Amino acid sequence: MDTALTRSQFVRWRAAIFAIFLASGLSIATWASRVPDIKLSLDIDNAQMGLLLLAMGIASIIGISTSPAVMARTGARRGMLLTMLTFGVGLALIGLGTNVLGSLPLVIVGLVLFGFGNGSLDVMMNVEATAVEQQMGKTILPVFHAFFSFGTVIGAAAGALAVQLGANVSAHTLVVAAVIAVLAAVCFANVPDRAAALDPVPAEKPHWRERMHVALEAWREPRTYALGIVMLGMAFAEGGANDWLALGVAEDHGAGPAAGAAALATFSVAMTVVRLFGGPLVDRFGRVIVLRVLAITAAAGILLFILAPNTPLVFVGAALWGVGASLGFPLGMSAAADDPVKAAARVSAAATIGYIAFLGGPPVLGFISEHIGLLNTLYILVVLAALSGLFSAAARPLREDQMAAAEK
Repeated sequence: MDTALTRSQFVRWRAAIFAIFLASGLSIATWASRVPDIKLSLDIDNAQMGLLLLAMGIASIIGISTSPAVMARTGARRGMLLTMLTFGVGLALIGLGTNVLGSLPLVIVGLVLFGFGNGSLDVMMNVEATAVEQQMGKTILPVFHAFFSFGTVIGAAAGALAVQLGANVSAHTLVVAAVIAVLAAVCFANVPDRAAALDPVPAEKPHWRERMHVALEAWREPRTYALGIVMLGMAFAEGGANDWLALGVAEDHGAGPAAGAAALATFSVAMTVVRLFGGPLVDRFGRVIVLRVLAITAAAGILLFILAPNTPLVFVGAALWGVGASLGFPLGMSAAADDPVKAAARVSAAATIGYIAFLGGPPVLGFISEHIGLLNTLYILVVLAALSGLFSAAARPLREDQMAAAEK
C-alpha cells in the first residue's frame, strides 16, 4: 500500500470511520425508537409530530448542503468531531425537553441540532470513507454503510430494552449522547490530519466566498445530476421499503403485522449482507455493471412484491428488493469522490439529491397511495429503479485526464 501512513495509523483511521458510521446509525435509531414515548409525553398529535419530523429533515438537508463549506473551514477531522458533538447535544436536548422540562420548543431545537449534525457528518464521513477506499485500492464503502446499519440495529435493540425496563426518554438519550461524545473524542484522536490522509489542503485558506464557489461548482456538472439520479432511485427504493414495506405486507397482502415486520427484516438483512460482501463483485466487474444488475434486481423484486400471489413470494420479492437497493447509494458516493480535490463538494451535491429522495420520498408515496392504493404506488419505485440503472454509466471511474480537466 503506497501511503504516507503507517499500517497501524491506517488501521486506526479505518476503525475510527467505521465507528463514526455506527454512531450515526445508533443516534438515528435511538430517536426513532422513542418517537411513541416522545409523542405521548409531549401530548401532541400526528400533525405536530409531522412538523417535528419536517424540522429535522430540513435541518438535515441544510447540514448536507453546507458541509463542504464547513470542511473547507475546519477540515474533515475537526468537522466530524464538531458535528458528532452537535447531534449528541441535540439528542440530549430532545430527552431533556421531553421528560425533564416538558418543552416542545426545546425538543424542536434538539431535533434541528440533531438533524443538522447528522446531515453534515454524513458527507464528511463518506468523504473520509472514500479516502480510505482509495488508499486500500478496493471497494469498501458499502461496508461502511453496513456499519451504519449495524448502528441502527444496536440503537433499535437498545431502545426496545429501554422501553421494556421503563427508562424514560431523557435517561435513555443522555446515556446515548454520552456514548457518542466518547466515540467522537476517541475517533478524533485516531483520524489522521488531512495531509497525512493524502487529502490536499491549500497552503493559504481561501476567502469564504471562494470556498462557497467551490462548494457550489459541483451543481454545474452534468455528472453530478446523473449520479444523483442513480442515488435518487435507490434512495427512494430504500426509504420506501423502510416506511411502507411492512404495511404493504400486513394490510395489502393481508399477512398481518408479524409477517410485515418479518418481511422488513428480510429486506434489511439482504441489504446489509450485500453491503458487507458486495465489494469484491464491484472490484471484479466494475461499478457500472454491478449497478445495472442491481437496478434490474431491485425492479424485479419490487414487481414480485407487488404482484406476488402468496406470502412466500412476497418474502422473495422483499429479499430481491433489499439486494437491488443495497449498493446504489454507497457506490454513487464513491463515484462522486473519484477526484479527491473536489470530493467534498461532489459528495455533498450527490448526497443532497439522494437524501431529499430518502427523506421526502416516503411521504410523497404515502400521499399518492391514498388515491391509488399502496401496492399500485410502488410501481413508481420500479420506474425509478430502472432510471437508476439507465444512468449508472455516470459511476464509471474518472480518468486522470478528466480529473485534470475538471480542476482547470
